[in-house]
Amino acid sequence: MNHALTAAAAGFGTGLSLIVAIGAQNAFVLRQGVRRDAVLAVVGICALSDAVLIALGVGGVGAVVVAWPGALRAVGIVGGAFLLSYGALAARRVLRPATAALSTEGEPAGSRRRAVLTCLAMTWLNPHVYLDTVFLLGSLAADRGPLRWTFGLGAALASLCWFAALGFGARLLGRLLARPGAWRFLDGLVALTMLALGVTLVAGS
Repeated sequence: MNHALTAAAAGFGTGLSLIVAIGAQNAFVLRQGVRRDAVLAVVGICALSDAVLIALGVGGVGAVVVAWPGALRAVGIVGGAFLLSYGALAARRVLRPATAALSTEGEPAGSRRRAVLTCLAMTWLNPHVYLDTVFLLGSLAADRGPLRWTFGLGAALASLCWFAALGFGARLLGRLLARPGAWRFLDGLVALTMLALGVTLVAGS
């Protein structure tokens, strides 16, 4: 029992350390949380996607995917182009803020579909997700032997806790981010993060 708890705790700590750093996905979840727009769907997509990717890594799929480096290269190009486009839109909001973009209230239902599709693309078109979640976590889990699935469960739980805290906790910043200047700062952070990641992915593919 103690060994299982140790493996789960190690998985939780490792998973948390990999996803806490500000990245495209985290910046998007933060923005959706502050706007209170499709938060449950976005958090659910991120957590469930991580759980699936972690399961694939623990199951040893990472070693198989390595045999087709061209697949990751293609994902890198498509994902990089997507991040560059989204970053450009965020940069445009910084330079030309609109009233709707500064509101902390949720957007119409039509925007929820866009939020879901954007979240799916941002999650599954980012090759760093595969490198961290499938390959790295998968290799670390393999070292746990028969407790590798317990390790993976801990990592998946860390993902769920982090995205839930980020998405639902962001609304606590609503009053602060109701100020136009604060929103422009957040959009600037989003733009810089996504443009930098987009350039990195395209250049490295």
